[in-house]
Amino acid sequence: MTSTPILVALSAAAALFTALPAQAQDTGNWLVRARAVHLESANKDNTGFGLTINNKWLPEADISYFFTPNIAAELVLTVPQKQTIHSSVVGADIGSFKHLPPTLTAQYHFTGLGTVRPYLGAGVNYTRLSAVEFSPAVGALGLSLKRDSWGLALQAGVDFPIGGGWMLNADLKKVQIGTTVYSKGADVGSFKVDPLLFGLGIGKRF
Repeated sequence: MTSTPILVALSAAAALFTALPAQAQDTGNWLVRARAVHLESANKDNTGFGLTINNKWLPEADISYFFTPNIAAELVLTVPQKQTIHSSVVGADIGSFKHLPPTLTAQYHFTGLGTVRPYLGAGVNYTRLSAVEFSPAVGALGLSLKRDSWGLALQAGVDFPIGGGWMLNADLKKVQIGTTVYSKGADVGSFKVDPLLFGLGIGKRF
């Protein structure tokens, strides 16, 4: 579990973006982006099973609407993502699940800074778990997961206009995502993904 890929990507993005020329102010109420996002799980487990899930890259799309030049709302979407569940107690992968985590944030965009347009956001995440499966090796435990999760989301990012309404984007989010773990219907603790999500992408404002 390491943040090295994120730090390397941030350094590369900074070197690229600072070399971009100044662009005219883009206009339009809508901004649509596509991002490649790295999910790094906090893997907070108090069940006694030593549960973790894998980190991964995933595709993301988001739609923003600007109410004013500074105030916007952003809806973040992706497709269901499969995660492998590992148990350090068992010493093996013990199952998997898919999660669909749409996130809605309210943002403040800082203007008047030339080629750099940073923003801060806060909002709410809803995650739906599906396709939960556990291996026969732990079948006697009768494990299951709570399927719904609500949590807060914090966001910081920056857009770099490159002309014609197009812009490059770097984005960092911390999101609360967790589930209750059951054994034969009894609550045995919680597992929190609480991921750090770093994304790089491109967008179009119109």
